[in-house]
Amino acid sequence: MTEFWLISAPGEKTCQQTWDKIMTATTRTNNLSTNNKFNIPDLKVGTLDVLVGLSDELAKLDAFVESVVKKVAQYMADVLEDSRDKVQENLLANGVDLVTYVTRFQWDMAKYPIKQSLKNISEIVSKQVSQIDNDLKARASAYNNLKGNLQNLERKNAGSLLTRSLADIVKKENFVLDSEYLITMLVVVPKTNYADWQHTYETLSEMVVPRSTNLLFEDQDSGLFTVTLFRKAIDDFRLKARENKFTVRDFQYNEEEMKADKEEMTRLSTDKKKQFGPLVRWLKVNFSEAFIAWIHIKALRVFVESVLRYGLPVNFQAMLLQPNKKNMKKLREVLNDLYKHLDSSAAAIIDQSAMDIPGLNLSQQEYYPYVYYKIDCNLLDFK
Repeated sequence: MTEFWLISAPGEKTCQQTWDKIMTATTRTNNLSTNNKFNIPDLKVGTLDVLVGLSDELAKLDAFVESVVKKVAQYMADVLEDSRDKVQENLLANGVDLVTYVTRFQWDMAKYPIKQSLKNISEIVSKQVSQIDNDLKARASAYNNLKGNLQNLERKNAGSLLTRSLADIVKKENFVLDSEYLITMLVVVPKTNYADWQHTYETLSEMVVPRSTNLLFEDQDSGLFTVTLFRKAIDDFRLKARENKFTVRDFQYNEEEMKADKEEMTRLSTDKKKQFGPLVRWLKVNFSEAFIAWIHIKALRVFVESVLRYGLPVNFQAMLLQPNKKNMKKLREVLNDLYKHLDSSAAAIIDQSAMDIPGLNLSQQEYYPYVYYKIDCNLLDFK
């Protein structure tokens, strides 16, 4: 399970008692979850008005930062292409895996100084993550263009003989070049029609040079043949060939063009390799930054919400529960029993959640008598 429930409850006589109580209720007797204390430092509270406004802003910021974290993770998976099994080992926070980072969370005093107001800290995060988001768009756009152009060229060099590039198939000696009267044409013939071609190509129109056909290349379905004829017979030959299920390719031998195509492919391939390493490094660093910012936002939300709900002086215990997948429903019930005295309206909502209460729209937000936020460390959506 990579899902965590970040909750808080008011300190009893001491916060340790609150902790002991939840440990007894959820792990010591019935193995409902694995729990860790979630350390939030002494942040500046500010005024109640500011906290109320900040509560809404933090909810939006949380959603935005989560979306950026997921974008960076997903783009890492896209960039690593064939090594998708390597994605997880590149998605680290502060050099450790995400579960370890979350369960051993320590506030980063250097990045987010706690002497600043809560609003300032949230603005630092917002600026930082917006910058990552903008950089990602620019880098992804540049790399995707490069990758797209390379794929188009590769597609041109694969595919059926009717459409693919012929640059790597034909050679100069296959053609009559620089003749005023004669021209060599390329014809795609289905394998089942080889015999027909050999019998009929000389008579498809006038002015075909006898015995001028050669098979240059085959794929699964067809072969590519040359045929030499007089220039004035081109249109007639093309028409008759089509009637016989032979396809004349539009192709003129041009060494410069073919060389340029090959060079372009080499250049794009080299560019892609050159950009790959730095891009993966950038994604690793900025995934870590964004994920760390996201968990700090969760900590801010727990702090603000706990002060709003449980009042001053600040006295609550934040806890990180990793639910046992089979017992999630049971864990909810135990938590509800433990904390329903904190907020009778929330308890009523839970009791009646099976019924639709007119005027209460609860689908948007899960609400419990205790402060609750979900953290899901499974960030990849593999198609």
